[in-house]
Amino acid sequence: MKNTIRIERAIQNITQAELADKVNVSRQTINAIEAAKYVPSTVLALKISRLFGKPVNHIFELEDTD
Repeated sequence: MKNTIRIERAIQNITQAELADKVNVSRQTINAIEAAKYVPSTVLALKISRLFGKPVNHIFELEDTD
């Protein structure tokens, strides 16, 4: 699954740690999601999309192999 979290963080000018605090996960979780090593739960994906003010499918996108 691809995502645009790194880009959205840059737009908002927030760090991985700040995003993690806002959605109640560890910085390592945000790092793993950005690196496509971890697929977030539906609840976490919704929290992240709400924080960025964008629909979840604008933040997360399935790849052909998913």
